[in-house]
Amino acid sequence: MKRILNGLIAVGSLLLAVSCADYNEIDNFTAQPDPTVVRPYNDLAPVKSYINRDKYPNMALGATLDLKTYNNQALEHAAAMTNFNDLYFGTSLMSGKIINSKGVMNFIDMRELVEHVEEIGGTVYGSALAANSGQADSWLTLLTSPIEIYVEFQELLTVDFSKVESFSGTGGKIVQKEGQNVLQISASSKCNVVEGFKVEPKAKYTTQFWVKSDDVATFTVYFSGTKVDGPLKGKYSIDGGGEWTRIAIEEEAAEGIEDGYLNIQTARGSTLYVKKVQIGYVPDNHRDQTPEEISDTIHWAMNAWCDGFMKNNAGRIKSFDLIEEPLSTKTLEGTDILDLKHSSEKIYWQDLFGSEKYAPIVSEDAIAGFKKYGGNADDLKFFIAEKNLEDTQKYESLMHWINVWTQNGAKIDGINAKVNLTFSEDAATQAANEAAFDKLLANLKQSGKLIRLSNFDITYLDAEGNNVTAKDITTEQRQKLADYHAMLIKKYLSVIDADKQAGICKANIVDTNDPVGLWAIDSKTKDWVRTATYKAFCDALSGQ
Repeated sequence: MKRILNGLIAVGSLLLAVSCADYNEIDNFTAQPDPTVVRPYNDLAPVKSYINRDKYPNMALGATLDLKTYNNQALEHAAAMTNFNDLYFGTSLMSGKIINSKGVMNFIDMRELVEHVEEIGGTVYGSALAANSGQADSWLTLLTSPIEIYVEFQELLTVDFSKVESFSGTGGKIVQKEGQNVLQISASSKCNVVEGFKVEPKAKYTTQFWVKSDDVATFTVYFSGTKVDGPLKGKYSIDGGGEWTRIAIEEEAAEGIEDGYLNIQTARGSTLYVKKVQIGYVPDNHRDQTPEEISDTIHWAMNAWCDGFMKNNAGRIKSFDLIEEPLSTKTLEGTDILDLKHSSEKIYWQDLFGSEKYAPIVSEDAIAGFKKYGGNADDLKFFIAEKNLEDTQKYESLMHWINVWTQNGAKIDGINAKVNLTFSEDAATQAANEAAFDKLLANLKQSGKLIRLSNFDITYLDAEGNNVTAKDITTEQRQKLADYHAMLIKKYLSVIDADKQAGICKANIVDTNDPVGLWAIDSKTKDWVRTATYKAFCDALSGQ
């Protein structure tokens, strides 16, 4: 057996250095650096070793971690692997972090993770395969965007001023030049040479016109509100006399312009003659995809995502959130059942698959990929993650959809209840907190599904409802917080049947600004120091 290697800790009279033999033996893993051994809790073993496997054989103790931080294999890695048996990596393993805007999938960090965890005997809880956030939104938008089509150049109009007797616009007039009629644009004039034709948004217009001047002339060209960049700092210039000069431009109309025009603005001293104008365009070479095309594309995308994930997983991650937080706040017409979330701005899988087929399609693709790359489908477990399930309407709505999806062929084994917990020094508020947790467990128990509690952090509120921070919490308050942790863990273990206990997962294993951790961070040494919550977990999981 391998042992946890302890760093020598010597910070004041509170800290105690111990030998390897004094610490705890862990199969298949040596933690380095040691996640601290500190009085008064230095004699405690790793938290996961306290789970009473006779009473709670399926119980998993989870920790939420950042993938890149974990792969650095520093203190967070050591603490997690030593004390927890189920690791969760949040959005790090979701499509939004793995698939780029072009659809390229990068599984390097994930592959390093699962190979390492398998080697040292841990497990990973899989992030949501489909959700409303954390998804590869730019890729999905690209896949469902208008597609290119073949288009032909369209002739729009030709104006031959040699055949025009008069000009009704401003800034120009018909005059004789070289024995033929031409349009003369006087110096310092603004002239709509042609106008009154319709333009299409995003269509590329090709315009050519023939000009001449008696002397050097400079002018600026506008096409339907768009200033056309010329070779001379945005302007055009021609020499006096000589042959007619052909000017050719390609430009789109400015946004919001419907009535097109070609406008020429001459500079001071620049009289210009225009002989002929031709305008044509290439229509927008895109069209919207049909609903059938989008459906086929999105089915392909889900299959490609699941296949790529399961190829790199190779059967190692066996429990997943299939879908995360699917419920909206709106009810289905004529019922009290909450509808799924829908969006007119983002690509939601359920909007394209259909609400009833959403989970079955994700489930089918994930199972197919899992089996294809070496996984045993009997080992696979899918959960639906949702929050606020102490609310009866939300719980019943979730069960409605789970039943619908199951009847349509989805594999759904459990519920991952995302909790939002607080401890309050105000007695009435705290009583309500405890009642809400009791209601949550009662709801979950009657589902008959595997039950996982995630985001299992508890913030501390004083009697006035103010947050007590990690740096300000007293020893007495920390103990109250620890006792509440223990109470909730014991309730979970007693209410949820042992064969339905999928585990509890911490959102943070070390204090943040809030005192939520099993460890605090020493302000001077930055060492991780075990808190009363560490002991509370050990006691509760052992059944004490």
